[in-house]
Amino acid sequence: MITKRIIPCLDVKDGRVVKGVNFEELSDVDSPVELAKFYSGCGADELVFYDITASAEERKLFTDILSRVAENVFIPLTVGGGINTLEDFERVLTAGADKVSVNSGAISNPELIREAAEKYGDQCVVISADIKRVDGQFRVFKNGGRIDTGMEGIAWIKRCVENGAGEVVVNSIDTDGVKNGFDIELLRAVCDAVSVPVIASGGAGKAQDFIDLFRELPKVDAGLAASIFHFGEVDIKELKSTLSAAGINVRV
Repeated sequence: MITKRIIPCLDVKDGRVVKGVNFEELSDVDSPVELAKFYSGCGADELVFYDITASAEERKLFTDILSRVAENVFIPLTVGGGINTLEDFERVLTAGADKVSVNSGAISNPELIREAAEKYGDQCVVISADIKRVDGQFRVFKNGGRIDTGMEGIAWIKRCVENGAGEVVVNSIDTDGVKNGFDIELLRAVCDAVSVPVIASGGAGKAQDFIDLFRELPKVDAGLAASIFHFGEVDIKELKSTLSAAGINVRV
């Protein structure tokens, strides 16, 4: 049985970790370096670092902050935000990332995933897809959920995996920060379409939401969350004990 992963997410804006609801109304949480230190030592399996306004502001990711985070993290680190070229991949990997998450950059240049997978290996390339329901369709959004691309989400994710993405992060804008559970319908559609690891993001509010996720969708490899971990609403060690007691295989 595959070990399920629990992954905190650091959404970074202007050098601080922030959190909102449905990708809007962002509020300040903490220093990314301090939070990264905390998560590295409290049982998290991996850590995700998103520079959430890099693409919208058409600038490079803040590698100075990333380097400080990487120095304090001893678990795998996935980094995204403003990744548009192979040079961007090189820069964040050099700064300490283990995996690189690409979103808007792949929409602008779909060949970027293929090129990065050929150069760095598909295990290094993560497609992060921001998906929202529009007129009954799963639609892909870009620039931090600000712009509707008009593309159908499942077909887009499948194309990215065919191009070489070794992992998929599915960010449900509809459930982001709402804390009523993961977007099971969307995640099921993604799991049915691809064979690479799928990470569920958006909607976790309590430990039971993770149990429901892994029981209903055994193909999902990991659950990602932000505010419930940042604000101490769910303790990662306690969450893993609860999951283990429920018969779900986790690293305790």
